[in-house]
Amino acid sequence: MLVLHEWETFFFIVGSSAAALTGLQFVVIALGAQNRSLADASAVEAFGTPTIVHFCVVLTLAALVTIPGHTAGTLATALTALGLAGVIYGVVIARRTRRQTGYAPVLEDWLWHVGFPITAYAALFVTGLAAYRHAAGALYFVAAITLLLLFIGIHNAWDSAVYISTRRPDGE
Repeated sequence: MLVLHEWETFFFIVGSSAAALTGLQFVVIALGAQNRSLADASAVEAFGTPTIVHFCVVLTLAALVTIPGHTAGTLATALTALGLAGVIYGVVIARRTRRQTGYAPVLEDWLWHVGFPITAYAALFVTGLAAYRHAAGALYFVAAITLLLLFIGIHNAWDSAVYISTRRPDGE
């Protein structure tokens, strides 16, 4: 059995933060829709939805690590699956970002919305594989990846909020 109780406070704080930030992102999107500055649904799918997904993955990681009775194998399997799903999702987001026409992404956007998330999910996948043999040590990497995804989400949510608040309604 893994001794995960030492991580409960960390993941409680990080998971709670991700849940609160998810709610705030819903408010930002709702306000943007209200003033009609979000006319392009494909741009929201490319930039807004992934932010919610990153926050939800942080919440999921917090929940996974605090599930009682985990073994090294069950935790490693969950981390590996979540990491693989994240990499696949990152590729989907890269394609959506390339196809959308509502916003022309710059290098910073490609890094924060595509590059860093795919890197974080790939690291989670590798960490999951490593957790089969070294679960206790892998938890430090899971914590770092969780924080990375939280910071990516915060950065991207801030970008969305600034973009929505400074854009004129209906592209005026």
